[in-house]
Amino acid sequence: MRRLILFALLLALVLLPAAPAAAQQELNVYNWTDYIDPHVLEGFQQETGIRIRYDVYDSLETLEGKMSAGHSGYDIIVPSSEPTFARLVRAGALLPLDRERIPNWRNLDPRLMQRVAKADPGNRHGAIYLWGTVGLGFRPDKVRELAPDAPTDSLDLLLKPENAARLARCGLAVMDSAMDVLPTVLHWLGKDPDTTQAADLRAAEQALLAIRPHLRAIPGSGALMDMLATGEICMALTYSGDVIQAAARAREAGRGVELAYLAPKTGAHLWFDMLAIPADAPHPEAAHAFINYLLRPEVMAAITSKVRYPNAVPASRPLVTEAVREDPNVYPPEEVMAHAFLPGTLPASGERARGRMWNRFKSGR
Repeated sequence: MRRLILFALLLALVLLPAAPAAAQQELNVYNWTDYIDPHVLEGFQQETGIRIRYDVYDSLETLEGKMSAGHSGYDIIVPSSEPTFARLVRAGALLPLDRERIPNWRNLDPRLMQRVAKADPGNRHGAIYLWGTVGLGFRPDKVRELAPDAPTDSLDLLLKPENAARLARCGLAVMDSAMDVLPTVLHWLGKDPDTTQAADLRAAEQALLAIRPHLRAIPGSGALMDMLATGEICMALTYSGDVIQAAARAREAGRGVELAYLAPKTGAHLWFDMLAIPADAPHPEAAHAFINYLLRPEVMAAITSKVRYPNAVPASRPLVTEAVREDPNVYPPEEVMAHAFLPGTLPASGERARGRMWNRFKSGR
């Protein structure tokens, strides 16, 4: 009898439905293209058991479009401090960070964090991930060949129509980002980068339309980086790190493509990309853990060594690969930083005016 009872109990246990497995923790990240060391993602997953779903974009316009639709499903986004991050802060679209969950916050450079406090009073919603400038990537050999007397220390190299006309044969490009290009062009013209005055915007539009016939492409930053690296184009107005990455790829390919980067001597457009958590993030605890992980000096050093953009964790710098650490295009000297400008956030009417202007520039009319 006891054997029958025992058999019945075992049979009942076998037939019981299995208890559901604990749901695997997840983290959904939306970041720029080619903007992290894959080993960093692997290390976080191995250390925490949190599985990462990683998506990419190549313009702030794309990120804003995704966020404006609501319920993006992302836990971490990386908007530039101005204007995207600032707008998201003001719209209440970001979760205030719980610094008790981010003990590595103390590793951040307070001087750089102060720079972005205008967009985020009290630095409540974001930590600096990487940063850089907007300038020209170009091939010195092609400039010497086609326009030997053109200046290589000024945006005149591209924005003066006579120079663009001479260099057009080797391929010119401007990245497809009104948010980043227009402040640079306005500053080059001696205008306020944040102006919404119709006359100033017309001047910027005329300057861009004057070089439009000489441009081969107006691509996203990812495509533009490839075009520089392969020698398809010889000059582009884009992000500093994209040029430095393209130069490294070109050297590795051994095709004789050598690239230089020019930060405007009169003042470069400075930008900061921020680690932020959407207000409706499905996994905010995992997002906090990821930010804390990224702010470790050794982790940020690995990212900067890979993507060649500077970070905001000073203790990481001695750990960065020497060639990257000592490159003044990666870590600009103090005089460049002193003259650099950080654009502000425009009113909606100003953004619409710039958007219409940018569309006219892209279409060439």
